[in-house]
Amino acid sequence: MKKVLIVMVALLAMVAFVSGAIAQKADAPAAKADKAKADKPKAPKALKASGAVVAYEAGKTIKIKAKDKELAFDIAADAKVTGEVKEGAKVTVTYKKDGDKMVASAIAVAAAKKPKAKKEEKK
Repeated sequence: MKKVLIVMVALLAMVAFVSGAIAQKADAPAAKADKAKADKPKAPKALKASGAVVAYEAGKTIKIKAKDKELAFDIAADAKVTGEVKEGAKVTVTYKKDGDKMVASAIAVAAAKKPKAKKEEKK
């Protein structure tokens, strides 16, 4: 009876150790994936601002008046500019924050609205 009990305890102990080792091995790839995600630097999120151009220096800076405040942006060397940027033009600036600076990656000029032609009154 003692021998059977000792054999059963030994078998249970082996099963416990083996199952623990298998579980640890199965978690290893997940742990590596989690660590890789944590090590990967996050790209800054692209933000947008719209308003009228107050000042513009091609390829260098742009300042717009958005609602009740003025925003100044440095323009990235590879920034995409669509339309003719001039003072007073309505623009949408896509930018990213780089420390205290805002760096524009795209500037899109809104199409000028054409005034509606008045219909002549019929007599």
